[in-house]
Amino acid sequence: MKIAIIGLGLMGGSLGLALKENKLISGVYGMDLNKENEKEALRLGLIHECIAFKDLNFCDMIFLATPVDAIVTLLQNLQNIPNHITLIELGSTKRKIIENLPSNLQQQTLFAHPMTGTENSGPKAAFKELYQNAVCILCDSETADDIHQKRAVEIFSHLGMKIVFMDSFAHDHHTAIISHLPHVISFSLANYVMKEEDKRNITHLGGPSFKGMCRIAKSSPLMWSSIFEQNRDNLLHSIESFQKELEYCKKMIKENKKNELQIWMSKANTLREIL
Repeated sequence: MKIAIIGLGLMGGSLGLALKENKLISGVYGMDLNKENEKEALRLGLIHECIAFKDLNFCDMIFLATPVDAIVTLLQNLQNIPNHITLIELGSTKRKIIENLPSNLQQQTLFAHPMTGTENSGPKAAFKELYQNAVCILCDSETADDIHQKRAVEIFSHLGMKIVFMDSFAHDHHTAIISHLPHVISFSLANYVMKEEDKRNITHLGGPSFKGMCRIAKSSPLMWSSIFEQNRDNLLHSIESFQKELEYCKKMIKENKKNELQIWMSKANTLREIL
């Protein structure tokens, strides 16, 4: 099979590295709006060759590994590709993408969300183990033809991923709480601290807990602003619910309710049994 990857950053570049080692695949081709990313991807060996948009028809599968707003645009531009080509988008949101999918692409498009990544971006951030042992959520997969479903499952299985099937509405609801909200908190904490403290204090006092909380605040603003926009309603609801939890904590501290605080913290400790 010949594979094309549009978007050669962390996700697309890591995918290219991993797929190059797959014996089922004869060629991994890539393209990126940023031509410097294409050059870097070639230099780092993330892909075999760059590919032009007009040559995508010669591929068997096309992965879209761009920010989610670009995925919506790309699917519009790809609506005339042959129906034997499997399209797999890797966005962190689903409903906006699905709602804007051209009707003639429904039977060949898979909506996947690999639950993996780092705070780093660009081709230099790519590494071939990124997808190993991670969960891949496939949303509304039943809308695609069997051959395209089987290709997607086969590829993700070969990448060493655990596949979970989920409704796209449920996906956007749950990721707003478990994935998107932590990024909101991290960005907010980083901005708050930089407003309140100087560089010297941050350097001297910023221990492992602070660094851990702020790690994902290094994530791409371009990518995450698009995610926040597309999953706006779910994310706003999760922020409001989280604010209630903060207010509850604030109330216990203000009223010096030490025992209640300890019980509340102990309940939070049980999350470690799940993760």
